[in-house]
Amino acid sequence: MDDLDMSLSSDQTEKVLQFQDLTGIENVTVCRDVLIRHGWNLESAVQDQLNIREGRPTVFASDSGPPAVINDPSRQHVFFSPPSNSPARWGGPFGAIISHLYNLCFDKLLSLTNFILSLFWTDPRKQVTDPLGDVMRFINYFEKTFGQSHPVFYQGTYSQALSDAKQELRFLIVYLHSDNNADCNTFCRTTLSNEDVISYINHSNMLFWAVNVSSGEGYRVCHALQGSTYPYIAVIMLRDSKMTLIGRLEGPMESDELIRQLQSIVSANEACLVAERADRMERSFNQTLRAQQDEAFLESLRADQEKERQRRRESQRKEEEERHQRQLEEEERCRREELKRKKLELRSQVPDEPAPSHPEAVSIVFKLPSGDRLERRFLISHTLKDIYHFVFCHPDSPDSLEIATNFPKKILNIEEDAATTLESAGLKKREVLFVYDLEA
Repeated sequence: MDDLDMSLSSDQTEKVLQFQDLTGIENVTVCRDVLIRHGWNLESAVQDQLNIREGRPTVFASDSGPPAVINDPSRQHVFFSPPSNSPARWGGPFGAIISHLYNLCFDKLLSLTNFILSLFWTDPRKQVTDPLGDVMRFINYFEKTFGQSHPVFYQGTYSQALSDAKQELRFLIVYLHSDNNADCNTFCRTTLSNEDVISYINHSNMLFWAVNVSSGEGYRVCHALQGSTYPYIAVIMLRDSKMTLIGRLEGPMESDELIRQLQSIVSANEACLVAERADRMERSFNQTLRAQQDEAFLESLRADQEKERQRRRESQRKEEEERHQRQLEEEERCRREELKRKKLELRSQVPDEPAPSHPEAVSIVFKLPSGDRLERRFLISHTLKDIYHFVFCHPDSPDSLEIATNFPKKILNIEEDAATTLESAGLKKREVLFVYDLEA
């Protein structure tokens, strides 16, 4: 797990271990790839693996068309066993030469015949209408004819089998069966039903897909894989990022020979699958790393955007406060201007100060909130409004004020008693009045 810990979180590592325990897959890279394809949904990944073991396609299998298969004879392991009725069975080098000539002439004649027939008659097998039905009909035919003992058949189309083999990095074994072929019947009855063959295929990293070449799906696959001698076995795997035909086994063979040939093919190509897994792990790691970097970048971007939003909100708040403060200051300035104008206006309404010798003069001392004293003479015929205007217009007086006598304390109600004379208010000769700031 050391190589995986670099790219997996603790939760993902735990899921890989659980998946490995539930499925029995030893290669942790394979476990990791399967979980990644399922979005790290452990339950879905386990169920999909159980489906594969039972021969059913995974949820990633595609019916859109089979992936292209590279068929390069120079890179293939080829095993040819002459059919039981072939001249090569007659013995010795002479039989082999005759077999070669026989097969060469037969292939040429068959190709020429097929070409001529294609000009006048269309082979109905070229019309693939129910590929899955073709596969399932062969599986049912096999079990009814040869019994239930066989490798796990892949219960999907050729396209799905290729897709799963590619995604799961498995070897895909393709068996093409030909009707009324004695070698095929013997191969199914003895070789494919052999316990060693079943165990080897089922417990190796393989998918086993089979079809009858007389069906539309079988004919299409046979044409693609260029099968001519039956029974026909093809081994396909992902190599250099492409599905590649790496082995062909043609003709009848015993169970031990089949296992030996398959082991030889697997041994020669296993390193390619290991390299593919390593490439996938590296790509996955890089994708994870890029995703983490992208997430970190987005998180940083979101943080920067949030900081910018906060900065804008703070700037707007400060602008609002400044605008409000300017508004208050402007209102205060207007209030003071209005107050100044009003004081100038009211100052002209204050009556002149009478002479000290005037018989009706009243001397009044005003004690301001600041402690200062104002002294002014009024006539007893002057009103309370007159003394209010005098105090209000003085520079040291508060803007909002009230005037009261000291003892007994009495507020002079300027608004209601504005026209009351000093004499009527009881202010005679010499008085002391207190000025209170109503805003203090």
